[in-house]
Amino acid sequence: MLPDPNLFLSLGKPVKDEYGRFVGEIASFAVKPNGIVDSVYIRQSDGQFTKYPATNIRIEGSEVIFLSTIKMETTNFCDKIPLIWRKDQALNELLEKKKISPEVYEDLHNSFEGALNQLKSEAQTLIEKIEKEMERCSQEIRELNYALVHLEVEHEIGEIDNQSYQTSLSTIQECLKRANTEKSDLANMKNKLSNILLGETLNKPVPNVSAALKPPASLSPLLPEPPVIVYVKEAGESHI
Repeated sequence: MLPDPNLFLSLGKPVKDEYGRFVGEIASFAVKPNGIVDSVYIRQSDGQFTKYPATNIRIEGSEVIFLSTIKMETTNFCDKIPLIWRKDQALNELLEKKKISPEVYEDLHNSFEGALNQLKSEAQTLIEKIEKEMERCSQEIRELNYALVHLEVEHEIGEIDNQSYQTSLSTIQECLKRANTEKSDLANMKNKLSNILLGETLNKPVPNVSAALKPPASLSPLLPEPPVIVYVKEAGESHI
Protein backbone atom coordinates (compact mmCIF):
# COMPACT_ATOMS: atom_id res chain seq x y z
CA MET A 1 0.00 0.00 0.00
CA LEU A 2 1.43 3.38 -1.06
CA PRO A 3 1.27 6.47 1.19
CA ASP A 4 -1.32 9.13 0.44
CA PRO A 5 0.12 11.60 -2.14
CA ASN A 6 -1.49 14.54 -0.27
CA LEU A 7 0.47 13.98 2.94
CA PHE A 8 2.50 17.19 2.62
CA LEU A 9 -0.76 19.16 2.84
CA SER A 10 -1.41 17.67 6.29
CA LEU A 11 1.59 19.30 7.98
CA GLY A 12 0.51 20.90 11.27
CA LYS A 13 -3.02 19.47 11.06
CA PRO A 14 -4.67 17.52 13.91
CA VAL A 15 -4.79 13.73 13.54
CA LYS A 16 -7.69 11.59 14.74
CA ASP A 17 -8.08 7.83 14.73
CA GLU A 18 -10.87 6.04 12.86
CA TYR A 19 -13.20 6.48 15.84
CA GLY A 20 -12.74 10.23 16.18
CA ARG A 21 -10.27 10.21 19.07
CA PHE A 22 -7.55 12.84 18.97
CA VAL A 23 -4.09 11.33 18.32
CA GLY A 24 -1.91 14.43 17.85
CA GLU A 25 -0.76 16.60 14.98
CA ILE A 26 1.53 16.11 11.98
CA ALA A 27 4.94 17.56 12.88
CA SER A 28 7.22 16.36 10.08
CA PHE A 29 7.99 13.65 7.52
CA ALA A 30 10.77 11.24 6.60
CA VAL A 31 11.15 11.30 2.80
CA LYS A 32 12.97 8.81 0.57
CA PRO A 33 15.41 10.05 -2.12
CA ASN A 34 12.75 9.34 -4.76
CA GLY A 35 10.40 11.82 -3.04
CA ILE A 36 8.01 9.28 -1.52
CA VAL A 37 7.07 9.93 2.11
CA ASP A 38 8.27 6.96 4.15
CA SER A 39 7.24 7.97 7.68
CA VAL A 40 5.26 10.59 9.55
CA TYR A 41 6.20 12.27 12.85
CA ILE A 42 3.20 12.96 15.07
CA ARG A 43 3.31 15.22 18.10
CA GLN A 44 1.01 13.54 20.59
CA SER A 45 -1.17 15.25 23.17
CA ASP A 46 1.42 14.62 25.92
CA GLY A 47 4.10 16.43 23.87
CA GLN A 48 5.98 13.33 22.74
CA PHE A 49 6.93 12.73 19.12
CA THR A 50 6.17 9.35 17.59
CA LYS A 51 7.20 8.03 14.19
CA TYR A 52 4.64 6.03 12.19
CA PRO A 53 4.68 4.52 8.69
CA ALA A 54 3.20 6.94 6.17
CA THR A 55 0.74 4.24 5.08
CA ASN A 56 -0.97 4.62 8.48
CA ILE A 57 -2.15 8.09 7.48
CA ARG A 58 -5.13 8.72 5.22
CA ILE A 59 -6.41 12.11 4.06
CA GLU A 60 -10.19 12.46 3.89
CA GLY A 61 -11.09 15.95 2.74
CA SER A 62 -9.80 18.31 5.39
CA GLU A 63 -9.36 15.54 7.99
CA VAL A 64 -6.25 13.48 8.71
CA ILE A 65 -7.10 9.93 9.81
CA PHE A 66 -4.72 7.59 11.60
CA LEU A 67 -5.31 3.96 10.58
CA SER A 68 -4.63 1.37 13.26
CA THR A 69 -1.60 -0.85 12.72
CA ILE A 70 -3.63 -3.91 13.70
CA LYS A 71 -6.20 -3.25 10.98
CA MET A 72 -3.51 -2.76 8.35
CA GLU A 73 -1.68 -5.94 9.41
CA THR A 74 -4.96 -7.89 9.29
CA THR A 75 -5.61 -6.69 5.74
CA ASN A 76 -2.06 -7.62 4.78
CA PHE A 77 -2.36 -11.18 6.10
CA CYS A 78 -5.81 -11.67 4.57
CA ASP A 79 -4.35 -10.73 1.19
CA LYS A 80 -1.05 -12.63 1.35
CA ILE A 81 -2.08 -15.98 2.90
CA PRO A 82 -4.72 -16.89 0.27
CA LEU A 83 -2.43 -15.64 -2.53
CA ILE A 84 0.48 -17.90 -1.52
CA TRP A 85 -1.90 -20.81 -1.00
CA ARG A 86 -3.34 -20.35 -4.51
CA LYS A 87 0.18 -20.22 -5.96
CA ASP A 88 1.04 -23.47 -4.24
CA GLN A 89 -2.15 -25.06 -5.58
CA ALA A 90 -1.30 -23.85 -9.10
CA LEU A 91 2.16 -25.33 -8.71
CA ASN A 92 0.63 -28.66 -7.77
CA GLU A 93 -1.62 -28.57 -10.86
CA LEU A 94 1.38 -27.84 -13.08
CA LEU A 95 3.12 -30.89 -11.65
CA GLU A 96 0.09 -33.08 -12.31
CA LYS A 97 -0.02 -31.83 -15.92
CA LYS A 98 3.72 -32.63 -16.19
CA LYS A 99 4.53 -29.02 -17.09
CA ILE A 100 7.26 -28.80 -14.46
CA SER A 101 9.73 -31.34 -13.13
CA PRO A 102 9.35 -32.89 -9.64
CA GLU A 103 12.63 -31.25 -8.61
CA VAL A 104 11.42 -27.76 -9.52
CA TYR A 105 8.07 -28.46 -7.88
CA GLU A 106 9.70 -29.61 -4.65
CA ASP A 107 11.95 -26.56 -4.49
CA LEU A 108 9.17 -24.03 -5.11
CA HIS A 109 6.63 -25.90 -2.96
CA ASN A 110 9.03 -25.83 0.00
CA SER A 111 9.54 -22.11 -0.57
CA PHE A 112 5.79 -21.42 -0.65
CA GLU A 113 5.14 -23.66 2.34
CA GLY A 114 7.87 -21.95 4.39
CA ALA A 115 6.47 -18.50 3.61
CA LEU A 116 2.94 -19.68 4.34
CA ASN A 117 3.89 -21.17 7.71
CA GLN A 118 5.70 -17.96 8.64
CA LEU A 119 2.66 -15.84 7.75
CA LYS A 120 0.32 -18.17 9.65
CA SER A 121 2.52 -17.93 12.76
CA GLU A 122 2.57 -14.13 12.55
CA ALA A 123 -1.18 -14.05 11.95
CA GLN A 124 -1.76 -16.14 15.08
CA THR A 125 0.34 -13.67 17.09
CA LEU A 126 -1.77 -10.85 15.65
CA ILE A 127 -4.96 -12.64 16.72
CA GLU A 128 -3.61 -12.67 20.29
CA LYS A 129 -2.95 -8.92 20.05
CA ILE A 130 -6.48 -8.38 18.78
CA GLU A 131 -7.88 -10.33 21.73
CA LYS A 132 -5.96 -8.08 24.15
CA GLU A 133 -7.33 -5.00 22.42
CA MET A 134 -10.84 -6.43 22.64
CA GLU A 135 -10.38 -6.93 26.38
CA ARG A 136 -9.17 -3.32 26.66
CA CYS A 137 -12.35 -2.18 24.92
CA SER A 138 -14.47 -4.36 27.20
CA GLN A 139 -12.81 -2.84 30.25
CA GLU A 140 -13.37 0.68 28.88
CA ILE A 141 -17.04 -0.12 28.24
CA ARG A 142 -17.45 -1.42 31.81
CA GLU A 143 -15.86 1.72 33.28
CA LEU A 144 -18.00 3.98 31.10
CA ASN A 145 -21.15 2.17 32.19
CA TYR A 146 -20.20 2.66 35.84
CA ALA A 147 -19.49 6.34 35.12
CA LEU A 148 -22.94 6.61 33.53
CA VAL A 149 -24.64 5.05 36.56
CA HIS A 150 -22.83 7.38 38.97
CA LEU A 151 -23.78 10.36 36.81
CA GLU A 152 -27.45 9.30 36.86
CA VAL A 153 -27.41 8.83 40.64
CA GLU A 154 -25.84 12.21 41.37
CA HIS A 155 -28.22 13.91 38.95
CA GLU A 156 -31.19 12.12 40.50
CA ILE A 157 -30.39 13.39 44.01
CA GLY A 158 -29.80 16.94 42.76
CA GLU A 159 -26.02 17.12 43.11
CA ILE A 160 -25.57 17.80 39.37
CA ASP A 161 -27.57 20.42 37.47
CA ASN A 162 -29.33 19.61 34.20
CA GLN A 163 -26.88 21.43 31.93
CA SER A 164 -23.82 19.69 33.41
CA TYR A 165 -25.69 16.39 33.36
CA GLN A 166 -26.55 16.71 29.67
CA THR A 167 -22.97 17.64 28.77
CA SER A 168 -21.51 14.69 30.70
CA LEU A 169 -24.16 12.31 29.41
CA SER A 170 -23.37 13.25 25.82
CA THR A 171 -19.63 12.73 26.42
CA ILE A 172 -20.08 9.29 28.00
CA GLN A 173 -22.50 8.14 25.32
CA GLU A 174 -20.10 9.23 22.59
CA CYS A 175 -17.25 7.37 24.28
CA LEU A 176 -19.43 4.27 24.64
CA LYS A 177 -20.32 4.41 20.96
CA ARG A 178 -16.66 4.63 19.97
CA ALA A 179 -15.58 1.80 22.29
CA ASN A 180 -18.38 -0.49 21.09
CA THR A 181 -17.60 0.27 17.44
CA GLU A 182 -13.91 -0.42 17.96
CA LYS A 183 -14.64 -3.69 19.79
CA SER A 184 -16.95 -4.77 16.97
CA ASP A 185 -14.27 -3.94 14.37
CA LEU A 186 -11.69 -5.93 16.34
CA ALA A 187 -14.06 -8.91 16.57
CA ASN A 188 -14.57 -8.78 12.79
CA MET A 189 -10.81 -8.66 12.23
CA LYS A 190 -10.29 -11.65 14.51
CA ASN A 191 -13.02 -13.65 12.75
CA LYS A 192 -11.64 -12.76 9.33
CA LEU A 193 -8.12 -13.86 10.26
CA SER A 194 -9.36 -17.04 11.97
CA ASN A 195 -11.46 -17.94 8.93
CA ILE A 196 -8.48 -17.38 6.62
CA LEU A 197 -6.30 -19.69 8.71
CA LEU A 198 -9.04 -22.29 9.09
CA GLY A 199 -9.92 -22.18 5.40
CA GLU A 200 -6.30 -22.62 4.38
CA THR A 201 -6.06 -25.67 6.65
CA LEU A 202 -9.31 -27.23 5.45
CA ASN A 203 -8.51 -26.71 1.77
CA LYS A 204 -5.13 -28.39 1.95
CA PRO A 205 -5.04 -31.54 -0.20
CA VAL A 206 -5.11 -34.62 1.99
CA PRO A 207 -3.38 -37.79 0.76
CA ASN A 208 -5.71 -40.71 0.07
CA VAL A 209 -4.53 -42.74 3.04
CA SER A 210 -7.49 -45.10 2.96
CA ALA A 211 -6.61 -46.28 -0.54
CA ALA A 212 -3.02 -46.86 0.49
CA LEU A 213 -4.05 -48.90 3.51
CA LYS A 214 -6.66 -51.00 1.68
CA PRO A 215 -5.33 -54.55 1.12
CA PRO A 216 -5.28 -55.97 -2.41
CA ALA A 217 -8.29 -57.98 -3.45
CA SER A 218 -6.24 -61.20 -3.54
CA LEU A 219 -5.34 -60.76 0.13
CA SER A 220 -8.81 -59.80 1.33
CA PRO A 221 -10.07 -62.33 3.88
CA LEU A 222 -13.00 -64.50 2.77
CA LEU A 223 -16.06 -63.71 4.81
CA PRO A 224 -18.58 -66.45 5.58
CA GLU A 225 -21.89 -66.35 3.74
CA PRO A 226 -24.65 -64.65 5.77
CA PRO A 227 -26.94 -67.14 7.54
CA VAL A 228 -30.29 -67.99 5.88
CA ILE A 229 -33.29 -67.57 8.16
CA VAL A 230 -36.35 -69.70 7.36
CA TYR A 231 -39.72 -68.82 8.85
CA VAL A 232 -42.09 -71.77 9.38
CA LYS A 233 -45.80 -71.10 9.84
CA GLU A 234 -47.48 -73.12 12.53
CA ALA A 235 -50.20 -75.50 11.36
CA GLY A 236 -53.04 -73.94 13.37
CA GLU A 237 -52.39 -70.32 12.30
CA SER A 238 -55.35 -68.60 10.64
CA HIS A 239 -55.11 -66.97 7.20
CA ILE A 240 -55.89 -63.24 6.90
